[in-house]
Amino acid sequence: MNLYNNAFYAVNEKARLSANNYQPTVSVKTKRLDNHVIITVSDNGNGIPKNIVDKIFQPFFTTKPTGSGTGLGLSLSYDIVKAHGGEIKVESLSAQAAAQAGKEGEGTAFIINIPTTN
Repeated sequence: MNLYNNAFYAVNEKARLSANNYQPTVSVKTKRLDNHVIITVSDNGNGIPKNIVDKIFQPFFTTKPTGSGTGLGLSLSYDIVKAHGGEIKVESLSAQAAAQAGKEGEGTAFIINIPTTN
């Protein structure tokens, strides 16, 4: 739920600040690969700036305005995935990095890889 809430927040923020032709998109993909389940939650929001990607799983870290979040969502998600023997990683191209690359902000994808038991 934390990943979905963050994705919805990201696309709503971009929609609020973007041109009229922006279409907010949040997607969830699942795939079974050998003895792993891969869950990808992605959005086409503004992305996460490169200088804070390493901090987003730390408890109480948030980029949201005061009163809009506690900064525990991604930290708890990380702990839950780790407790199940999995890993979670993030791929993001922030709007600023995308603009420098001549692209529109490409959003963020959280990739969760959890081992299965057969």
